[in-house]
Amino acid sequence: MSFEDFLTRGRSGHLIGIGGVSMSPLGEVLSGMGLNIRGSDTRDSVNVEHLRALGIQIAIGHAAENIAPDTDFVVRTAAVHDDNAEVMEARRRGIPVFERSEAWGAIMKDYKNALCISGTHGKTTTTSMSTHIMMAAQRDPTVMIGGTLPLLHAGHRVGKGDTIILESCEYYNSFLKFSPTVAVILNIDNDHLDFFKDIDDIKKSFRTFAELVPPMGLVVANMDDANTMDALFGISRSVVTFGLTDAADFWARNIRFVGATSEFDIMYQGRKFTHVSLRVPGMHNVKNALAATAACVSLGAGPLAVKYGLSAFKGAGRRFEFKGKYNGADIYDDYAHHPGELRALLDAVEQLGYSRVVLAFQPHTYSRTKALFNDFLTQLKRPQLAVIGEIYSARETNTDGISSRDLVNQVPNAIYAPDLESLEQTLRAIAAPGDIILTVGAGDIYRVGERLAGEK
Repeated sequence: MSFEDFLTRGRSGHLIGIGGVSMSPLGEVLSGMGLNIRGSDTRDSVNVEHLRALGIQIAIGHAAENIAPDTDFVVRTAAVHDDNAEVMEARRRGIPVFERSEAWGAIMKDYKNALCISGTHGKTTTTSMSTHIMMAAQRDPTVMIGGTLPLLHAGHRVGKGDTIILESCEYYNSFLKFSPTVAVILNIDNDHLDFFKDIDDIKKSFRTFAELVPPMGLVVANMDDANTMDALFGISRSVVTFGLTDAADFWARNIRFVGATSEFDIMYQGRKFTHVSLRVPGMHNVKNALAATAACVSLGAGPLAVKYGLSAFKGAGRRFEFKGKYNGADIYDDYAHHPGELRALLDAVEQLGYSRVVLAFQPHTYSRTKALFNDFLTQLKRPQLAVIGEIYSARETNTDGISSRDLVNQVPNAIYAPDLESLEQTLRAIAAPGDIILTVGAGDIYRVGERLAGEK
């Protein structure tokens, strides 16, 4: 029995981890389709509050009794394992248990075009840019993004067009449950090493993802990323490339940075396709825009849709998101939780002319901190001041005994903050006019910036 069998009005489902960035829109989409949806999560959150406002019942904490008597199916995130009390109860009662990616994979089969955007870095931003372009092209797409897009006032939308756009994550091979007609690979880097063995294992996963594309489909690939091109070598699918040189099918020429704005020409098939004024900083966002352009053009978007779609893009939630000011300092929040993402963020910020960069960083997961420890050190040494909070555990337990203190001990001008309260107090004490304060990480550090920006 597949998840498609349950996509019928009146069926009842329970979502474990319903407050997650891809589970919460799934819950809302299924509810909007007429299914009776309930769920559970380990903690309250903005997403949980939003779903409750829509009438979805959500329990805090995982327990067998959360599985209601009329439950027809259960959906879990990849991080929810077989020993979860709700998974065990569902199986005891013979209730089918699906992974989140299986649910999205079933939903996307109803669409002529399924644009699936993958990569170690840049997925949310590129999915958001693609949404802007396809909305400008009046294609009325259905969208699932792992973050909030101001254009949608949410992380998703349900459209009436023939296109679905999904952020596609490699963790636990989740994206291998998808059915892309256009698969984008932005980059491939060492990450999620609590699941993947090594970089070769990661490349193998992305190769398999690309091979899900049907013969008449398309793979969009970053020509400048050696791991991506290595993973796709010899693939029997049509491949369109993007990059920063004329060796790529889509490439950027005459790049100019003016403050936080990027100006450049997009070249395609040997001539200028359109000119873009991008209102987010950094070379990494130029590449993201090229990827979004290549993907959307393959689905019929024209030069004006690209031009106006990208010009209206002001960033996605938690992607260099301006939160406000405190004591004369500008406060921005960013989801970066990998050394490569920190590098791209700092590269962009260093061009903006602030007198001091203050990086408030919350590492995400013990396994990532340990595996990429030296790479984190390299990036954390770059800002004038780093305030490093304790590691956000997410789905893990600390079996390695690692702490953010280990980072602080090797980073000059670093301050250790054992919890968010002390991190916030440190920022209050040091913030000064001319500073940019970056609250960075995939956990709950964004709350610090919001509290600071809320001060009058």
